[in-house]
Order: sequence, then C-alpha cells, then structure tokens
Amino acid sequence: MIEPLYDEYGVPLCRSGVGERIWAFYHSDPERFKAESRAYFALGMPGWTVVKANYQHRIIWLRDDRRRTV
Repeated sequence: MIEPLYDEYGVPLCRSGVGERIWAFYHSDPERFKAESRAYFALGMPGWTVVKANYQHRIIWLRDDRRRTV
C-alpha cells in the first residue's frame, strides 16, 4: 500500500495517473515527461498542479490549487 502524501499545509494530495505513452518519457526525456504530464492535467483537471511522480507505482501526485490565494 502506498502511504498518502500531503502538501505543506497538511492537505492530502490526490493520486492519479497517465498513460504509458507519457510514462515512456520518464527515463529517456525527463523534461518532456514533466511537460506532457503538466499539459495532460491542465486539460483534464484545470486548477490542479502536478507535484510528484512515482514511476514504480505509476502514480502522479496532484495538489488542488483551485481555491488557493497568493
């Protein structure tokens, strides 16, 4: 079982995933992996920010920034 991760305020992060097409870039082109992951979630989950990726378990950790104020 994967333990939950939390943001700096103690709010749990959301676990999600992406397809193998994007995971294929994880080792070969990390910058493209990051860009593709961000673009994927910008379209499907606007307002959520990619925080971390776990390749072994194929998990993308997301933070809900829809109601955050700067």
